[in-house]
Amino acid sequence: MKTRLAIADDNSFLISAVKEKLSFFDDLEVRFTGLNGQEIIDKLKDNSNIDLILMDIEMPNMNGIEATQVIKQKYPQIKIIMLTVFDNDENIFNAIKAGADGYLLKEINAGDLHSGIIETLNGGAAMNPSIALKTLKLLRNPSSIENISEQEEIKLTNREIDVLEQLGKGLSYTKIAENLILSTGTIRKHIENIYRKLQVHNKLEAVQKARRNNLI
Repeated sequence: MKTRLAIADDNSFLISAVKEKLSFFDDLEVRFTGLNGQEIIDKLKDNSNIDLILMDIEMPNMNGIEATQVIKQKYPQIKIIMLTVFDNDENIFNAIKAGADGYLLKEINAGDLHSGIIETLNGGAAMNPSIALKTLKLLRNPSSIENISEQEEIKLTNREIDVLEQLGKGLSYTKIAENLILSTGTIRKHIENIYRKLQVHNKLEAVQKARRNNLI
């Protein structure tokens, strides 16, 4: 019996390229494709008879990580391999957390893609070597995982970053106001917002946390 696949990617050219790679193998069959996570979820409502989904990460409407989370809750039996251009740490961590069964790069050749699919269906985890290495590093250094999830949440404006950088130099509110050509009242307001966003209570904590998260 053929393995039933679905492909999610917002680039129809890349969907065709993946289909072409899969066409070399008689044991695989692409049942449907979607241009974003939501489209795949909608199609699964009509036909959840799918063994494995090849899922892109960066997609409009609903990205691959969000879609993976939803699909894994509804259809835990469906395997999902992230098929992406980037081996970036934050994506790897979030994809694994969402329940992805494997993580491969789009440049993979047809034979390795086929092996990865079969391996995943047999309970293994298909992983590109550079991704496997990054995953090991993340596991060996859990604090970097904490930093990743923190980094995701902290969104400072450019002006707030300017103020933080000045704070990091140990300058007074008056001096910062002078340097940035702002009133001290405005600087205080920015600092209040920074403390709230960073969830800290003083200048030292703010600067340390900002450095830890590569904000300054």
